[in-house]
Amino acid sequence: MKYSIIVPVFNRPDEVDELLESLCHQEVKDFEVIIVEDGSKKPCKDVCDKYAGILDLHYYYKENSGPGQSRNYGAERAKGDWLIVLDSDVVLPPNYMAAANSSLFTLHSSLPCDAWGGPDASHPSFTPIQKAISYSMTSFFTTGGIRGGKGKKLDKFFPRSYNMGIRREVYQELGGFSKMRFGEDIDFSYRIVEAGYKTALIPEAWVWHKRRTDFRKFFRQVYNSGMARINLEKRHPGTLKLVHLLPTVFTLGVLTLFFGSITASVIALLTYQSNLFAAYIPLLLLTPIILYSAIICIDSTIQNRSLQVGLLSIPAAFTQLMGYGLGFIESWWKRCVLKQDEYSHCEQSEVERTAFEKNFYK
Repeated sequence: MKYSIIVPVFNRPDEVDELLESLCHQEVKDFEVIIVEDGSKKPCKDVCDKYAGILDLHYYYKENSGPGQSRNYGAERAKGDWLIVLDSDVVLPPNYMAAANSSLFTLHSSLPCDAWGGPDASHPSFTPIQKAISYSMTSFFTTGGIRGGKGKKLDKFFPRSYNMGIRREVYQELGGFSKMRFGEDIDFSYRIVEAGYKTALIPEAWVWHKRRTDFRKFFRQVYNSGMARINLEKRHPGTLKLVHLLPTVFTLGVLTLFFGSITASVIALLTYQSNLFAAYIPLLLLTPIILYSAIICIDSTIQNRSLQVGLLSIPAAFTQLMGYGLGFIESWWKRCVLKQDEYSHCEQSEVERTAFEKNFYK
């Protein structure tokens, strides 16, 4: 068997149904599917049973330990030469497996490829909020477009676990995903590259990725990503780049301009400043924020052909950048200023396991 598709699941039977349905229509059929139920209270066993006679499907239930350890659980039971790790909230186009298979054959003939990843996109059926969130994660004006899959082969591409493939023997040699609460997929990608293995971006092997369904859940997701960045730098010195600092700079800039505008308004009122200059100071301070919002709205409206999505992309962009930035600041304060170790505030007590579930899945 050539491919084993591994999907950790937590309380998302409807998403699993859509993913399995998309797997039924793949042009390349040489794969098994391993569903690992990570202690869900809303299991997807009944959903999986629907596809038992259609797909080579294996369902496992285990106690909750997070997605990384659930992927390892599935990898231990996999039979494929390649392990493909997917999130439960993705849907595959019919040519996904064919594109991956064809690209891997081409890559193997020109250079060794031991791990790979593909980009994600928004499906027309997604809600306006989901489309706005997808835009915020892939746009040039938010992430520099580094997750939009526009580039071709990269010397050091770091796959993400929502759409990631790795040779089975490499996975086993490196021990799979670590026990990091957040950022475990990037940590794994770093370890792959540091061990001397080759990675590649396969733009044609893309997925539809739902991400989060509202801004509160999305904020928590990107906040956790920001917190993970300092831990990743501690584990892999030199991996913290300028691009990782930009959301924090953006966050501090927005907060400074916003509170500066409020302060200027209050001072003008308290000192009875009614001249034109005093009246325009708050507006001048907010001008960069207004201009950035306009750029986001116009660009997203054009890309999505929807003014509604364009307007929703404004809070999505600020949530994405400031959520990450605030998480980064908290982690920097705890790890670099207070000198806490990585797990000092991440012990897996019963209370924190509940917090872990809320942070990761909800």
